[in-house]
Amino acid sequence: MRIFMSGGCKNGKSYYAQHLAKAQQQAGALYYVATMQSADSEDDGRIIRHRQERDGWGFITVEQPNNIEELLDKCDCGGSFLLDSVTALLANEMFAPPDYAVDENAAVKIADGLLKVIRSVENIVIVSDYIYSDAALYDELTEKYRAALAEIDRAAAKACDVVLEAAYTNVIVHKGGEMFGELYAQIG
Repeated sequence: MRIFMSGGCKNGKSYYAQHLAKAQQQAGALYYVATMQSADSEDDGRIIRHRQERDGWGFITVEQPNNIEELLDKCDCGGSFLLDSVTALLANEMFAPPDYAVDENAAVKIADGLLKVIRSVENIVIVSDYIYSDAALYDELTEKYRAALAEIDRAAAKACDVVLEAAYTNVIVHKGGEMFGELYAQIG
């Protein structure tokens, strides 16, 4: 099953996504596709927390901070995947070192690569952050980032069997409820 999960920051979606990926695992490997590149001590802390949360679960961590389709050359497509997160992947591609110039084509590149991954694997949970409901006005660069993330999220949601939203530790099913029911029963 291909699952897209979005939600606000720090609401448990990564932890819930780990349960989903584990529940989907059959005989193949269980992959955690890490996209975050640490920029500061807060990022370091989040990475450590995520590693601790999945310790003992059997995840094989695959660092893939950009060029997401290259994941297919590193892993058995028959495994179960957790890709966390599209949000970090976009930041890495849109503002790539060394000059951190804005790549206006990052959304198209990532969406194309992500669709290749989605079509090539049977079981994947894709995590993204929902950053669209703020009433605040942002600068032009932030709005470009938000628009690019929305473009990628729409493409992934359309290609996935199930679309979930995590809101205040509740999970709302927006697509594929009939498919998701059995998996949901496994993880409660």
